[in-house]
Amino acid sequence: MPGADPIREGERLLTICNACRYCEGYCAVFPAMERRMSFSDADVHFLANLCHGCAECYYACQYAPPHEFGVNVPRAFAEIRARSYEHYAWPRGLAKVFQGRGIVAIWLAVLAALVAGGANMGGARFYDVIPHDWMITIFLALGVFTAVVQSAGLVRFWKDGGEGIGPWLRPAALARAIRDILSLKNLDSGGVGCTYPDELHSRARRRYHHFAFYGFLLCFASTTVAAIYDNVFGWIAPYAYGSAPVVLGTLGGIGLLIGPVGLLLLRRQRDAAIADPKQDGADASFLILLFLTSFTGLMLLALRETTLMGVLLVTHLAVVLALFVTLPYGKFVHGIYRAAALFKNALEQGPERR
Repeated sequence: MPGADPIREGERLLTICNACRYCEGYCAVFPAMERRMSFSDADVHFLANLCHGCAECYYACQYAPPHEFGVNVPRAFAEIRARSYEHYAWPRGLAKVFQGRGIVAIWLAVLAALVAGGANMGGARFYDVIPHDWMITIFLALGVFTAVVQSAGLVRFWKDGGEGIGPWLRPAALARAIRDILSLKNLDSGGVGCTYPDELHSRARRRYHHFAFYGFLLCFASTTVAAIYDNVFGWIAPYAYGSAPVVLGTLGGIGLLIGPVGLLLLRRQRDAAIADPKQDGADASFLILLFLTSFTGLMLLALRETTLMGVLLVTHLAVVLALFVTLPYGKFVHGIYRAAALFKNALEQGPERR
């Protein structure tokens, strides 16, 4: 119902769905819903983050609009997920600042900080452009900030459901959750009545998510290996084209070009009835930042022997820093909370709970 509180609307819809149960075989959400007789705010947050937005339930629902019940689970869950990102964020007030158009201001501020830190656009080597100590300091500070803030949000999300640390010691459930996370299987409903016009587009959505997901992981691995090269072995960047950081970064960069562009294009074909337009700015900003991170990185790799290297290095680092500053408050966190929801779902299904 338009204008209703997202959580109360979620409870209303789940109560109807729990009575009907027509969609119980469509995805992980409905079996998890059926394990509950009533729904707390934490339950609604959990189920909304377990949903992958395939929308098969909406197209199959006999109570969907224009029925008076107005059941639209995908849209209601999209609104609840956005609420959960803000609800569990820490500090909570920053969640609204680091979204949508605010990312542009953050990027400009980071760019100015890099320049103020002593950037020399005409330098011949990376550390001639930005001093080594300044680069290490700013990335270390940002890494600690991102890790602390994201961990605080995850702990809030997990504890809100009443779970302690003990469940993480259940290896079978953890293995099942990791399989579901890495395969992204719930992104593809396997049916023709989905978020997108046909089954082909539904599967394309899953493939583009794979490109973005694994592209990000490969780029993170590249950065990690480069940090080990620098701080453990004393090998100074830039590294050879055949080195591990460059190969990992190139493969990841290609993934982060294909994935975000594909997802942005697919967004134009989605059914507006099941989308939450209030999230368009944050969603697009995140995908664009991912794309720019890859694009500027690959351009830097290709042109690092030219006079454009200094400008490209500063621009690339500014984009990367802006991305990581906003990670705990933007669309990235949906992956964190969805992973936690998948693990919680695996625990509820596992032999430990039988």
